[in-house]
Amino acid sequence: MAQPQSIPLTVAGSLVPGAMNVPSEQPSAPSKMTARDAGRMSAGALFRGAYVHVPFCRHKCHYCDFYSFVDTEDRALAYVERLEEELRDAVEFLTVPIETVFVGGGTPTMLGADLLRRMLASIRKTLPIASSAEWSVEANPETVDEAVADALAQSGVRRVSLGAQSFNPKLLKALERDHDPSSVERAVTLLRRAGIPQVNLDLIFAIPGSTIADWEADLLRALSIAPDHLSAYGLVYEPNTPLTVKLRKGSVTRLPEDDEAEQYEFVVEKLSKSGYERYEISNWSLSGMACQHNILYWENADWWAFGPSAAAHGHGVRWRNIPRLATWLETRPSAPVEDIECLAPDASAGEAFMLGLRLMKGMPLERVERLLIGGERSVRRRRSIETFTAEGLLERVDGHLRLSTRGFMIADTVLSALI
Repeated sequence: MAQPQSIPLTVAGSLVPGAMNVPSEQPSAPSKMTARDAGRMSAGALFRGAYVHVPFCRHKCHYCDFYSFVDTEDRALAYVERLEEELRDAVEFLTVPIETVFVGGGTPTMLGADLLRRMLASIRKTLPIASSAEWSVEANPETVDEAVADALAQSGVRRVSLGAQSFNPKLLKALERDHDPSSVERAVTLLRRAGIPQVNLDLIFAIPGSTIADWEADLLRALSIAPDHLSAYGLVYEPNTPLTVKLRKGSVTRLPEDDEAEQYEFVVEKLSKSGYERYEISNWSLSGMACQHNILYWENADWWAFGPSAAAHGHGVRWRNIPRLATWLETRPSAPVEDIECLAPDASAGEAFMLGLRLMKGMPLERVERLLIGGERSVRRRRSIETFTAEGLLERVDGHLRLSTRGFMIADTVLSALI
């Protein structure tokens, strides 16, 4: 998993909640504004998470809409040096211990062992990191060697998320993924040998040309590796990606909805029987190993973001660093910001429902009631909640409002009505 395509205005069909288009009280700010300006606007925010975006990749996958690129210049050292300035500039806004650090991309492990060590050490030294903080780093299996695995483990990283996506060469080709399926097992072995306690695998289903047998084979191979956490995302055709261009031209065919639903139902059943707990629509883990950084996104908490294109949230204010490496490198010390949004109360409430109900546990009822106070849309949301509850799509359990088992199958319909 990654930064939010999340709602951080970038992660993860997202491959973790996706960027949102919600009503705002002010238009996007001009690019001359900086993260420091956004920090001042988010007074009262308690930034419990830090997201660091590393934009470098060895190959650009055709379905990916994250800010990443194959860099023909050697700008890795310049990136780390600039990041260190950005870390120092943000410290005054970070008033509580940071509980989660997530380094995503791109491919952070493209930095290599030495620069990875330096970057992670700078984060630890500069930011007010809690002693018990969860440290996560994304990696492409092909970029994990013994030196990289040791650098991650010795720097205190506790979770590495590997983008496997599929073990089928034909389906990897359909995604334009650039790795040998066997590199996943090799990377996991190296990481565990180095002492990384938690390994995540990301898989994608509903790939063009795939069958339920293909998906079953992928899932069984992933389970044979015994990951501590597994994410399974339906393929999303993001605007302006090469994959979506192919879809429009007719050179790829989207999998029928019934086939996609069958693949999703299979992963839900199989992982449940295999001892994994589903804690979010697309995420499963062994007991006690859920990704706390992504839960922070879904609970609509506050996090600060570093690096080009990284997006942040603080007390109802959202901003995104400029998605141009050259400009980001040249503008210092505070990161240049492309967008700043101050969410109106109603938009903020809709976003909270959209994110919070993705979690299996749902949302505390007292929070639901707070979000339903005032305004015509609140009346409509309350009416929708009661209708969906009567239809068995929502349920009140253990002091929470949550999607039912049937509700999860048509979550988009329910969440759309509450946004």
